[in-house]
Amino acid sequence: MQPRDLSAHDEYVAGRGIEEVARELGREPDEFVKLASNENALGPSPAAVAAIRERAETVHSYPKASHADLAERLADEWDVTPEQVWLANGGDGALDYLARAALDPGDAVLVPEPGFAYYPMSARYHHGTVRKYDLSKDDEFAQTAETVLSAYDGERIVYLTSPHNPTGSVVALEDVERIAAETDEETLVVVDEAYGEFADVDSAVEIVRERDDVAVLRTFSKAYGLAGLRLGYAVTPAEWADAYARVNTPFAASEIACRAGLAALEDDEHVAETIETVAWAREYLADAVEAPTYDSQGNFVLIEVGDASAVAEALKRKGIIVRDCTSFGLDDCIRVTCGTKPETRQAAEAINEVLADR
Repeated sequence: MQPRDLSAHDEYVAGRGIEEVARELGREPDEFVKLASNENALGPSPAAVAAIRERAETVHSYPKASHADLAERLADEWDVTPEQVWLANGGDGALDYLARAALDPGDAVLVPEPGFAYYPMSARYHHGTVRKYDLSKDDEFAQTAETVLSAYDGERIVYLTSPHNPTGSVVALEDVERIAAETDEETLVVVDEAYGEFADVDSAVEIVRERDDVAVLRTFSKAYGLAGLRLGYAVTPAEWADAYARVNTPFAASEIACRAGLAALEDDEHVAETIETVAWAREYLADAVEAPTYDSQGNFVLIEVGDASAVAEALKRKGIIVRDCTSFGLDDCIRVTCGTKPETRQAAEAINEVLADR
């Protein structure tokens, strides 16, 4: 007995953790700064931490009430109905729900290259096929309607990422609207806004309110600092509302995650400080690092360093863990998460030292 043929499936390559690297090098974890996974450098929302502690003794119950409460709170936030909010086990779970709702076996999706590996992974899990549109380094990975539409060939789902990982570029709302208007009626345009809080562009949720072929992905992992809880959601067209009950995993968003999410949504101070720190760090890295950087509206900066694997390895030995972007097809770039001010200064200094020695 064997599993089905998975030879066409890629493995998700996550950023390496501090404990893993420390064990590899025989050093103590506190000797390292991790800037590889686009996590919140300030940690989780303090209000969310308090909610987690308060609700710890209620986890024997299924999260029916908390799930409904969070969906209603997010619906108020985005001026949609609660039925349009599809809570999930992280943004990845929301991608799976959209794939379940949209894809018949053999349907194709259109994904960016480079881009988030889980778009094609989710499509293939649901027996879909994958086509790609290229984002070019020559124009600094600009995302335009022309770029997407020139590659479009009737795919069932088109994925846009705004801000884009790993480059930090964004998609203008007029481009999202044009792509939705110029693709087939049965094509769903999914706008991944996992890093949306850091961007100087409006959310595409305003387009979701007007159309039946656009959905938006959001997460609590980044600005709210809840990556370890795995809480995300999709905002879907009103016409899709009743599909959620047919495709979602029962209680995929846990009691603890839902209550933490509700608390985090009220913690404006933590979000504001996070956004301010990220803006500072992006500017600092662009100014201080002695290598080409790309304008970013995420909580990270893409840096062109030559041999990315060698540079990332050298930085690791200096106590700085960054993302080698070879897995994105960018073997000359590293991605550096925006850290605290001391962490960001330390990272910039170490990058310059490594590059000077090459």
